Amino acid sequence: MIIFKSINKLNKKVDFKASIGFVPTMGSLHKGHISLINSSKKICKKTLVSIFINPTQFNKSSDLKKYPRNLKKDINILKKLKIDYLLLPKTSDVYPKRRHRKIKLNNKDKIMCCLYRPGHFEGVLAVINQFLSNIKPTYIFLGEKDYQQIFLIKKLIKKKNFKINVYQCKTVRTQNKIALSSRNVLLKKNNLLKSSYIAKLLLKFKSQIKKNFLLKKKLVKIYEKINKLKNIKIEYLEIRSKKDLSKNYNKNNFKIFIAYYNNKIRLIDNY
Repeated sequence: MIIFKSINKLNKKVDFKASIGFVPTMGSLHKGHISLINSSKKICKKTLVSIFINPTQFNKSSDLKKYPRNLKKDINILKKLKIDYLLLPKTSDVYPKRRHRKIKLNNKDKIMCCLYRPGHFEGVLAVINQFLSNIKPTYIFLGEKDYQQIFLIKKLIKKKNFKINVYQCKTVRTQNKIALSSRNVLLKKNNLLKSSYIAKLLLKFKSQIKKNFLLKKKLVKIYEKINKLKNIKIEYLEIRSKKDLSKNYNKNNFKIFIAYYNNKIRLIDNY
């Protein structure tokens, strides 16, 4: 594994004409990240992983400060996985000019997380734009837990005409059905039990809707049931088309999306 501290040095040493898979991360690697990396290793000749805690996607400086970090552990994981390249850029390397730090969204895309985290996806798209403008991988590997994020990144890639394929990897869950997230380490055992209950409840609800589409009307009752849990506060719970995230969906083309606070830790998921 070769470690690069700048995009410029990476570009000088790596032949991006080869089949290269890119896995962008913010560190605190877990089995979800490992799944993305293993998918890249199967499909591509070389795998590049980046670890960069992107400041532009945090609404509050306090959230940026408390984001979990464990670089030494992450590097050991990547060495064991035998990835080819690791990029550890500085903020000044990713954003050499201030105008690169945000990308505007269309009003019709300002739904779900966009409404509750203003500026978040503008920051996510900014960092992806900077990476893909300066690095030319064959594939970018993204996890479906961040489904809205994938949707917006695909739109960016199409708009910018990047010759890069998006590979979506299914959400990796624990035995208790909790979607793996770097933020899970901030939760205590009783909080994890509540997230498990919510995940199982919504997975069951989805199964019921598939059998009887009219049961989608029970979404309000499901909302109330979850929101009554101690230290749980829902931001949104919605059913949308998995194709375009619109409210125009049917029993064969829908996902349930949720964002909620579990003892002040914000979690998202989709089913």
